[in-house]
Amino acid sequence: MNILIIGGAGYIGSHVAREFLDRGHSVRVFDNLSSGLRLNLFPEAEFIHGDILDYTGLSRASAGGFDAVVHLAAFKAVGESMIKPEKYSVNNINGTINILNAAVEGGIKNIIFSSSAAVFGRPEYLPLDETHPTNPESYYGFTKLEIERFLGWYDKLLGIRFAALRYFNAAGYDVKGRIKGLESNPTNLIPVIMEAASGMRKEVEVFGNDYDTPDGTGVRDYVHVSDLAIAHAMALDYTSKNDKSITVNLGSETGISVLEIVEAARRITGKPIPATIVGRRAGDPGKLTATSKKARELLNWTAKYSDLDTLIKTSWDVYKNQQ
Repeated sequence: MNILIIGGAGYIGSHVAREFLDRGHSVRVFDNLSSGLRLNLFPEAEFIHGDILDYTGLSRASAGGFDAVVHLAAFKAVGESMIKPEKYSVNNINGTINILNAAVEGGIKNIIFSSSAAVFGRPEYLPLDETHPTNPESYYGFTKLEIERFLGWYDKLLGIRFAALRYFNAAGYDVKGRIKGLESNPTNLIPVIMEAASGMRKEVEVFGNDYDTPDGTGVRDYVHVSDLAIAHAMALDYTSKNDKSITVNLGSETGISVLEIVEAARRITGKPIPATIVGRRAGDPGKLTATSKKARELLNWTAKYSDLDTLIKTSWDVYKNQQ
């Protein structure tokens, strides 16, 4: 198939592009390189430098008989979204409307959207399934939920089928070592630990050690980015073959604590990795885990690379060369 990947030079987007290329699809990447990197582009994929807020350029990029568009172009920093909601409104909401309208204009009938577990908010029960109430606690999560609602209406009114993939904590790097571009100013735990291990930062801050968890630190569900990439391809297979939209969680179904990750990173990297306990962050639940039963049943997807050692080792294989 002919696939347009918007945000395909980013951390997750480059892995998704690589997966579609590996499966023999034709890929065009559209990215403004605000967080994506030329290093993450592949010669087999066409690249167009453009912004989703430029409708004319987006419309041109969406023309040419694409079977699907993959939308990975939303801003994603939770903390920033609470300080600059206007920035997230313009990019995530207005930008998505442009993507949807360009898809309509270009006759594209399938959209794969990178949604987030942030749509759920504070968990009422665990593990989180797709029927859990959606009550986001961040403006970022709100924008992701609104995009899911837009997708639902375009499905109902225009027959555009979508897969909304609710990621939990994406981590790791390509298991075959083909993607080398580092995220700039990461806020997620594992890249922060990798920066400490490689000397790019002095220490890791652990936000709270008094949660009701086995070691007192927060527990999260980490899913390997290669597993996420595979899920995008499987989701497109599903929507195109069944002419039906889906919303699914993508998680490892395993909770890993902050200290468990730090200790595993020390063991695998052989580095001391200083860690300092600081106060809790507002709004952080003690534990957050997924059930991916629906993805297993509908897509035959499982998180086969999301064990702790693979998450750390594939990350370190990239970061250790930055020393």
